Amino acid sequence: MTSLEKARSIVKILDQKKAADITLIETKELTIVSDYFVIASGTSGTHVKSLADEVEDEMSKLGVEPDHIEGRATGWILLDYGSVLVHIFQPDTREYYNLERLWSDADKVDISDIVTED
Repeated sequence: MTSLEKARSIVKILDQKKAADITLIETKELTIVSDYFVIASGTSGTHVKSLADEVEDEMSKLGVEPDHIEGRATGWILLDYGSVLVHIFQPDTREYYNLERLWSDADKVDISDIVTED
C-alpha cells in the first residue's frame, strides 16, 4: 500500500465515523518525518478516542499497524503510520495548535471524492 493509498484509506475511515474538517496535506517535500498528514476533529474527547480506535481497527484489517500512538488521554491523538501521521483533535485543541497554518507550505490533497458533505 502506497503512502497516498494509506492516507486516503484513513480519510475514508474518519469520514465514515463522522469526523469533522478532515484535511489531507502532502508533507514529503518538506520533511523526512512523513509523506502525509491527515488532520481531523472529533466533537468531544470520547469522539476523538472513538475516531482513533476506528482508524486503528480498520487499518489493522488492511494489515497496516501504527508504529506509535500518543495522546490517548488528551485532546489530541496522534497515530503514526510511518509515512502517514494522523492527528485527531478536539476543536479547541486543533485551533490552538493550528497545524494547517504551521504546515501552510504543504500542498493540500483533494479528498472531495472521499469525504461526504453534510
